[in-house]
Amino acid sequence: QLQLVESGGGLVEAGGSLRLSCAASGGHFSSYSMGWFRQAPGKEREFVAAITWNGGRTYYADSVKGRFTSSRDNAKNTVYLQMNSLKPEDTAVYYCAPQIGSGRYDDGSIYAYWGQGTQVTVSS
Repeated sequence: QLQLVESGGGLVEAGGSLRLSCAASGGHFSSYSMGWFRQAPGKEREFVAAITWNGGRTYYADSVKGRFTSSRDNAKNTVYLQMNSLKPEDTAVYYCAPQIGSGRYDDGSIYAYWGQGTQVTVSS
């Protein structure tokens, strides 16, 4: 099964940018659509973005549309989340996961093999 390691999080001022990476090993990364989710303290995990297996389609939560961009490099077994114009409300632990089931792309239950997450903190 896939093993995932997220990186690239950190502390940034509002309006700044970060690029998250999610490196996969141990499976056929290129055959999976991938999702990005986040979880803020005291809140449920929420969908952020998804990208199809070949990068041909991307989907975004309304709260990040126009600010975040997901991409992938299957040769490097890595998916990325470019985050621009960051806001304090983007503060959360960000996770990536492969889609292993069928259903809506924003449904966390169709994803598995979650990574450990990377913390993003946006100061005002």
